[in-house]
Amino acid sequence: MIDWLNSPAVVAFGAPTSWAEALGFGTGLLTVGLLVRRHILNWPLGILNVLLLMLVFWTAGLYADAGLQIVYVILGFYGWWSWLYGGQNRTRLVVRSTTRGEWLALAGAGVLLTGGLWLFLDRLTGSTVPLADALTTALSLLATYGQTRKLVENWWLWIAADVIYIPLYGYKDLWLTAILYVAFLILCVLGLRSWRAVRRAQRAAVTP
Repeated sequence: MIDWLNSPAVVAFGAPTSWAEALGFGTGLLTVGLLVRRHILNWPLGILNVLLLMLVFWTAGLYADAGLQIVYVILGFYGWWSWLYGGQNRTRLVVRSTTRGEWLALAGAGVLLTGGLWLFLDRLTGSTVPLADALTTALSLLATYGQTRKLVENWWLWIAADVIYIPLYGYKDLWLTAILYVAFLILCVLGLRSWRAVRRAQRAAVTP
C-alpha cells in the first residue's frame, strides 16, 4: 500500500506527484472547507489527510512536518471530542475570541517550539530547511490548538503558516502541495471572515 501511495500519479511542473500527495490535496481541500463551515466532519477527514501528508513529507525529507502529522492525529481526535463535548456542561463548543492570557501562552510556546525544533533539525537531522520547517511546525501546532477550542484567531496563525509553506513546498518540488496551500490560504481568509461573523452574531444574541 505504501509503495502504491509513493508511486507517481501525475507529473506537475516537471516533478512527479505521488498518489499520497494527490489524495492529500483532495482531502485537504475538503477538510478546510468543512472547517470554514464549522462542520464536525472536518476532524475525521482531517485525520485521514494528515496520515497521507505524513508519508509525503517524510519522503521529501521534511522530518518536522512528518512528525507534526502524528501530533495532528492526536489533536484531531481531541478536537473531534472537544467540539462535541468541550463546552459548558459537556455541550458543543461555540466560537470565541482568544483571551490575553491565551495569547501570551501561545506566544511563549511558539518561541520555545521554534527554537527547540530548529536546533534539533539543524544538528540531528538532514533537513535542508531547518528554520522554515521549525517555524511552520510551531505555527501549525498553535493554530491547531486554537482550532480545537474554536478560537477565531486560529485563522491568523494558519494564514501566517501558509504564507511560509507555499514557497517552502515549491522549493522541495512538492508543487501540487504548494498549490493546495494557496487554496488553503484563500480558505483561511474566508474562514476568518465567516467565524468573525458568527462571533458577532453570538454577541448580538446575548446583548439586551
